[in-house]
Amino acid sequence: MSNGDTTNAGADGDLSPSGFWEARYAESDRIWSGRVNPVLADLADELTPGTALDLGCGEGGDAVWLAQRGWQVTGIDLSGTAVARGLAAATRLGIDPRQIRLHSADLSTWTTEERFDLVTMFFLQSPVEFPREEVLHRAGTFVAPGGHLLIVAHAAAPPWMGAEHSNHMDFPTPEGDVAAVGGDGWDRLIVEVRPREAVGPQGQSGELLDSVVFLRRH
Repeated sequence: MSNGDTTNAGADGDLSPSGFWEARYAESDRIWSGRVNPVLADLADELTPGTALDLGCGEGGDAVWLAQRGWQVTGIDLSGTAVARGLAAATRLGIDPRQIRLHSADLSTWTTEERFDLVTMFFLQSPVEFPREEVLHRAGTFVAPGGHLLIVAHAAAPPWMGAEHSNHMDFPTPEGDVAAVGGDGWDRLIVEVRPREAVGPQGQSGELLDSVVFLRRH
């Protein structure tokens, strides 16, 4: 749920979360790269594989990568189209279906009694209504004792986005996301804004800023 462009909603003007994201994924056969997010690759390589929950899994790039490395992965996304693409990618790569479970559900209400060794949320930001802080707080409750919570978000608009759009957008901060998770039972491993180089839709080079929060539950 990371793309901030609301100009491509369905022709009927449906800006409900499900309507928006299904229209967004219908625009092409693939929206995202299918590659793992670099922050996850760096941090998860230091962890012992266990159970993982990917909230807002999209087309499954991170979930598939984790499953390939021995994690038992559950992924949740609002878009059924995105989930189907993630499952198809796992099948093409020969991943055992018991290793990866991807489901379509609304994160604003979805919950589980399971507890996970790793819970991830990447760019879980939406141009249509979405109770992000509420979801972050609930995500913290899904982490098992000794487990980790990783939240990565856009911390600023990309340099190629015009000021007329970016000035009206709100971006999370690392401290704000820690506060949303809440509770005192966490070790703060990483709470910072990180720059990264990226290429824009017209081939522009620029620096993006990401909010990175990596916590370990006591």
